[in-house]
Amino acid sequence: MTLPFRKMHGLGNDFVVIDGRVRPVQLSRSQLERLADRRFGIGCDQIIVIEPPRHSKADAFMAIYNPDGSEAGACGNATRCVAATLMRESGKSAAVIETISGILPALAAGNAVGVNMGKPRVKWSEIPLVDEQDTLHLPLELGPLVDPVAVNMGNPHCVFFVEDTASIDLIHLGPRLEHHPLFPERTNVEIVQVIDRHTLRMRVWERGAGITLACGSGACAALVAAARRGLSARNATVQLEGGSLQIEWKADDSVWMTGAWVETFRGEWVG
Repeated sequence: MTLPFRKMHGLGNDFVVIDGRVRPVQLSRSQLERLADRRFGIGCDQIIVIEPPRHSKADAFMAIYNPDGSEAGACGNATRCVAATLMRESGKSAAVIETISGILPALAAGNAVGVNMGKPRVKWSEIPLVDEQDTLHLPLELGPLVDPVAVNMGNPHCVFFVEDTASIDLIHLGPRLEHHPLFPERTNVEIVQVIDRHTLRMRVWERGAGITLACGSGACAALVAAARRGLSARNATVQLEGGSLQIEWKADDSVWMTGAWVETFRGEWVG
């Protein structure tokens, strides 16, 4: 099988983007794993398949797959990349992306793209958690990480606030928290340092992917968690290892994320 693809990234959070609108693309779990492998495949944090829209309001459907072959519900950085691709095709300054988690409008913002990531969900059953808990103060502790906030931004997030993100051994703590029994669908893990009310610093362990340089939905979750705790304003710059995102939790409850995108190369994968 020969499969054309684009390699794209948002702040170093990188994707293999496959266009399945004309020729349907169906990949097995083993094929997804090989594609994502950085030594034996192309290498990426997620595999994105652009498909025909399923909803009349959308321009395209975006399927998101993790390197372990599991499907993800949201990926903000990939949404910006796909939106930019559709805008270049259409010559328009707006696009609407559909995912299994909902409809995401996107707008061109100079050389960047802004995406409406939807409304945060904060009820315990919406995260989801295995039983009823206070999502603003989860009874969860692992090493130096304590008292997290749970937020769903199309996928589950567990946000810890720390004095120094660099001091946290995320490579060992991340997988244990991802698979913690409190989260029946596993979780993304964010460790966040509050610099000031308009600046947050974040590192992330992504569900099914591990440590990545950036996570758009995670940055949104971090801002929502910080604002709910009274630690930040409802708009802030979130500094990630791959760059910065502008996040705003608007009065209508929607969360907008704005940041850069890059297409690095195109090729064909021979599977």
